[in-house]
Amino acid sequence: MPPSSTILLRFESKNGQFRLTVDPNDHFPSLLSKILDNLPKDVDSRSVVLSNKPFGGEDRLLSTLNGVPIAKVGLGHGDKLFLKYSEQPPMNGHSTAPVAVPSQPHNSSNRLNGIPILPTEDFPIAPPPQTSPTATIKSPWEVVKQSELDNRLDKKDGKIQRRRDEKMCRHGQKGMCDYCMPLEPYAPQYLEERKIKHLSFHSHLRKINSATNKPELKSSYMPPLSEPFYRVKRDCPSGHPQWPEGICTKCQPSAITLQAQPYRMVDHVEFASPSLINSLLDFWRASGSQRVGFLYGHYEEYKEVPLGVKAVVEAIYEPPQIDEIDGCSLHDWENEKEIDEVARLCGLQKVGVIFTDLIDAGAGDGTVVCKRHIDSYYLSSLEIAFAARLQAQNPKPTKWSDTGRFGSNFVTCVLSGDEDGGIAITAFQVSNSAVEMIRADIVEPSADPSVMIVRGEEDDDGSSSRTRYIPEVFYRRINEYGASVQENAKPSFPVEYLLVTLTHGFPTESSQMFNSSNFAIENREAIGQSQEWKAVATQLGVSGSKTDGQRGIKAVSDFHLLCFLHGMGILSKEEEAILCRVARTHDLADGFQLLETPGWATLLEILRESGERPPKRPSYSACEPSVGHGLGSDGEQLAKRFKGASLR
Repeated sequence: MPPSSTILLRFESKNGQFRLTVDPNDHFPSLLSKILDNLPKDVDSRSVVLSNKPFGGEDRLLSTLNGVPIAKVGLGHGDKLFLKYSEQPPMNGHSTAPVAVPSQPHNSSNRLNGIPILPTEDFPIAPPPQTSPTATIKSPWEVVKQSELDNRLDKKDGKIQRRRDEKMCRHGQKGMCDYCMPLEPYAPQYLEERKIKHLSFHSHLRKINSATNKPELKSSYMPPLSEPFYRVKRDCPSGHPQWPEGICTKCQPSAITLQAQPYRMVDHVEFASPSLINSLLDFWRASGSQRVGFLYGHYEEYKEVPLGVKAVVEAIYEPPQIDEIDGCSLHDWENEKEIDEVARLCGLQKVGVIFTDLIDAGAGDGTVVCKRHIDSYYLSSLEIAFAARLQAQNPKPTKWSDTGRFGSNFVTCVLSGDEDGGIAITAFQVSNSAVEMIRADIVEPSADPSVMIVRGEEDDDGSSSRTRYIPEVFYRRINEYGASVQENAKPSFPVEYLLVTLTHGFPTESSQMFNSSNFAIENREAIGQSQEWKAVATQLGVSGSKTDGQRGIKAVSDFHLLCFLHGMGILSKEEEAILCRVARTHDLADGFQLLETPGWATLLEILRESGERPPKRPSYSACEPSVGHGLGSDGEQLAKRFKGASLR
C-alpha cells in the first residue's frame, strides 16, 4: 500500500494500462515524464491529452494544466484517467512541421488525424477521400466534423417525458414507475400514438447504438452505422484475378432483400414563404411547361418528432434547362459553384430539388389533373434515379459511420395535382439501398413509372458486362391470403420499396430571410423575363443622378439579385460578404457600411450610366432636311434610337 500522503492513479491508453503513485499536491505537468516512461518512444509529448472518459468526456491537453494541482480536480486513490496522444512522424530526410499546440483545452472532436488543431484552422467537413469504395476510417469520431445541428442532437438524451398516470401509478409525486418513466425516442408505442411513420435519424442511431455498443461489456467501441455496398469488392485477399476474370464469396455482394426503410434522414420540409412556390408556379402558368429548381436553405431541429430534423427552404434557384409539357431537360450548370458560394455567404446550403408535374384540367377554374395517387405512383422510377444521384452527390458526414458518411439530407419535392384538383406539395427521399443500387448500376428506370427494372449482366449489344455484377434481388409483399411472402425482384418490382415520405408545411409566423422578390428570376428568357441592369437600378432606387440609399439597403435582400451581382464581378470578396450579411440580417449598420465601400460606389455609377434616358426625339421639322440626302447628324441620331427596334 502506498503511504498515506500519496495516492495511486490508473492510466489507460491505446497501448495498454499502467499505474502511477503521485502526490495530490503535485501539478499535472509534473506527471509528463512519468507518463512518457510508460508510453512508446515515438509519442509526441506536446500532444498528450487527459480525459475522464474513453469517448465523449472532458479532454484537456496536459500542457494547458500548468498550475492545477491533482487534488483540485477531485481525483482520489484508485481513480482512472484516459490518455490520448499522437506519434511523431518518422524522420526520413524531410523536415516535419511541429505539432500545433493549442492555447486552450480542446475536446476530442477538435482533432485531425489524432493531432490537436487550432480552432482557427480550416479543415474540410467531409471525411478524407477513400482509397477504395469499402475503405473505412480509423476513429471517425475524431476525424470527421459533423454539422453543428448533429452535434447538438448528439448531446441530447432524446427521452420522451411522461406525466404521472392517475389510474396506474401507485407512488407519490416524486416517484416513478413503468407507467410514467421517460420513453426512449424510438419507443414503438409513442410513434404509433403520434402516427409517426418513420424514425428520425438520431432516434434510429440511438436504437442501433444501444444494441451495438454496450458499456457494461467493456468492449471496444464500434461505429454503429455502415452504408450498404452492392458492388464487387476490389483487392480481394483470396488471391484470385480481379473481377470479371475471377470472383469468390468474399468479394461478391450478397443477395439483396428490399424492405421499407424504417428511418429517414430528414423528417420535415418547411418553406419559409408561400411566395417561393408561387414564383415557381408562375412559370407553368405562363408557359404550360414544367420547371425544375434547386432548394437553398438550412437544417434545424424539428421538435414534432423526437430528435427530428427539418429542412428550411429560403430560396429556389432555377438552373439552365429546356422545359416541355411533359418534363424538363437540365443543361450544364456552369456557375453552380458560384451560386453555392453566394448561398454560403448567406448561411445557406443546397438542401434539395423541386419540380412541377402539372396538367391543366381544362375546366377553366384552375384545377389540374391528379396523376399521382395510391393506385398509380407518387414518384416515378426515372425521378427516383434522379433523386438517388443527387443524394449520392450530397452525402451526410457523420462520426457514427465506419466510412465517415451515411445517407444524405438532400430532399426531393414535387408540385402536382391532388385528388381535389388542387396543386399540392409532396416531399420524399429515396432509401440508402436505392442510392447504392443506382450507384452499382443494378436497376434502371422503366417506361412504366410505377416499377423499377432490375438490369441484366449483359450490355446493350448482348455481350457480358465486364463492369456490372447483378446479385439476387428480392422483396417481401403481402399476398392475397394475407401472408408475407418473398418474391424475386426480376424483371421488375414496385418503386414503393425505394421511397421514404416526408412531411412538409409553412411556418405559422413567417420569418423568411429574403424579404424582397421583385427582381427577375434567372433563366426565364423562354417566357420573356430576363435579368437586366435597368431592373437592378430600379430595385436599388437609382434614377438618373439620384440614389435612395435606404431603399437600396432593403432591396438587396433578394437571392436572385445577389446571384446576379455576384456574376458581374464588380464587388470584392469582402464587399460581397457585407452585401450578403445585409441581405441576411437586414442590419442598417452593415447597410451603411456597404454604402461606403468603393465597390458599391462603382456599382451605383454603372447603374446611373446604364439607366440614363436617351435625349428627346427632335421635331419632325428639324429632321426633314436630312431625309433623302443620306444620314446627317439629325438623321444619324434618329437611326440610332430606332436601332434594334421591331417594327410591325
